[in-house]
Amino acid sequence: MKNQIRPEWKNKAENDIILTYMAIVKNVQIKEEFVSLGQFLKICDLISSGGEAKIFLKENEIFVNGEKEDRRGRKLYEKDLIKINDEVYQICR
Repeated sequence: MKNQIRPEWKNKAENDIILTYMAIVKNVQIKEEFVSLGQFLKICDLISSGGEAKIFLKENEIFVNGEKEDRRGRKLYEKDLIKINDEVYQICR
């Protein structure tokens, strides 16, 4: 049986598609409609204070839904996928 690429993956890099199949996705539950990337980093215990977010974003490669991100104020909504180095997280409610 031939592997088929889902329509929403047509413009994604091959590595992103492989990542979706191979990575263990950690669900991060939020109560609000959205959280900022800085808040998300605190929720995941990747930083201990909001002031550390800027430094963390400079030192680590972060992708939100496959796009490189460096803004700590970026709003994250339900079903967003966040890749930080080799870890993958998904926002859920």
